[in-house]
Amino acid sequence: MAGPAFRAAAVRVRVPASSANLGPGFDAFGLALGLYDDVVVRVAESGLAVDIAGEGAETLPRTEDHLLVRSMRAAFDRLGGQPRGLEVVCANRIPHGRGLGSSSAAICAGIIAARAVTIGGPSVLDDDATLALATELEGHPDNVAACLRGGFTIAWTDEERASAIRLDPSEQVVPVVFIPSTEVLTETARGLLPRTVPLADAAANAGRSALLVEALTRQPELLLAATEDRLHQDYRAAAMPDSAALVAALRAEGVPAVISGAGPTVLALSDEAGADKLTEFGGSAFAVHRLQLDRAGASVLPLGL
Repeated sequence: MAGPAFRAAAVRVRVPASSANLGPGFDAFGLALGLYDDVVVRVAESGLAVDIAGEGAETLPRTEDHLLVRSMRAAFDRLGGQPRGLEVVCANRIPHGRGLGSSSAAICAGIIAARAVTIGGPSVLDDDATLALATELEGHPDNVAACLRGGFTIAWTDEERASAIRLDPSEQVVPVVFIPSTEVLTETARGLLPRTVPLADAAANAGRSALLVEALTRQPELLLAATEDRLHQDYRAAAMPDSAALVAALRAEGVPAVISGAGPTVLALSDEAGADKLTEFGGSAFAVHRLQLDRAGASVLPLGL
């Protein structure tokens, strides 16, 4: 059988940052944030050329070991075959190792770019198959679901295949992120979690997770109660004491705040009136950014934008 045909023109893909867990929704909830990585990919005659600007420019490999390239290769395998060569240009804005879904963004960008440069790609690798592949590469679906779909996502794995639904978060919710200069590896944060937890804590998180769906989509005044967590944040506090202290300080002031993903970034879910006032909590240890909610997810954009 003949292999796939590829477009001669370059394609541009934009992928959003994401925050997983959102407090009680451990490994299930994700929220897409208006902070983006862009990648431009062109099928070339031969070889691999990778150019990186922004986050990770000094440390990321420019070889087949790059996560985005590995994700493209995996997608091309599903699409029927590899192109002769690739030219990849990355403009990275999502901080690495901070709990904002940088690895999920790279994976999703690679898969969507491979699909976009392959003629007929979206029909061969549809949205459900794209989510399944992204989850396979990432290991869990929460961040990749939000990155691919945008908005507020609830993801799960059934018989080893990932699924997700997307909901529209309330227009009143304004995300504010507090990004420290230090990294925490996801593997480190996961290594601090116990194998078992008290039944009362599990029950409390189940109730708060259900409440969070209502709070984030329709009743944001309930977000402080809805973002309470007992399953993971306290156990991970030793790896990010400044972030844990900031979450406690914000919540003491009535601000719904959580550790973003595996941390150490702190996510506050504010409103228009309160978002600008939160900068005073950052101090010198955190860079504070007021963001928009991303509602589009991973997108193929015109090159000129």
